[in-house]
Amino acid sequence: MAGGGSLARVWLPYCGAAPEPGALAERWNLDPVLLAGLALAVVAYRLAVPAARRRPRPFFAAMAVLVVLFVSPFCALTSALFAARSAHHALLVAVAAPLLAAACPGANRLLRLPLWGWTAVSILVLWAWHVPGFYAAALSSDAVYWLMQVTLLASATGFWAAVWRASPASAVGALLAAMVQMGLLGAILTFASVAFYAPHFLTTAAWGLSPLEDQQLAGLIMWAPAAALYLFAALYVAGRWLAVESAPAAR
Repeated sequence: MAGGGSLARVWLPYCGAAPEPGALAERWNLDPVLLAGLALAVVAYRLAVPAARRRPRPFFAAMAVLVVLFVSPFCALTSALFAARSAHHALLVAVAAPLLAAACPGANRLLRLPLWGWTAVSILVLWAWHVPGFYAAALSSDAVYWLMQVTLLASATGFWAAVWRASPASAVGALLAAMVQMGLLGAILTFASVAFYAPHFLTTAAWGLSPLEDQQLAGLIMWAPAAALYLFAALYVAGRWLAVESAPAAR
């Protein structure tokens, strides 16, 4: 028990100590620095992006996703469950990021790295933060935590911006590659016989899960719904491509 108490003191996640189920609804994160950063992002969007290039709907939809991830009690839940953290990462890289990339399409020209470069970078960043040692560091230091979040969001936004400006064939190929790597990471977590992530060894029991079950649930989230987001995007791009190709024939 002494060792368990020592472990409990090591992990100091940005979102706070792991909550009990009954206390989750009260765990809003009202960090003034975070709230000021979100407000500054809105102001910067209005000032830095010319009105003709703004797409406010995807931008504010992305901001709403970020509020859910970092302000709502979902933030505290990620301190308790690795499965919640996996859902958090999926929403960050496959929902918030494409919305941000779509919100200011003119800025896409500033991202000179080619599509397959962004694909490789985004995959590398995602896999790196799932290395147990790096993940543990992110739950031990606010600075490393925000390094994780910023690099995940930035690399994914670069990927999606490159997708939106690429040819349909290249975009579909990159999206399918992203889907496969997300599913592969999820499968590894699902079929592992041991739990990898020490910060959650003492936090899952209150939620009716062992650390291994929590990790398996996280893997299933990445393997199915998270990977499916890339598949749906690939089907959307392919559908528009086919519609454009078939239009001349219809005439």
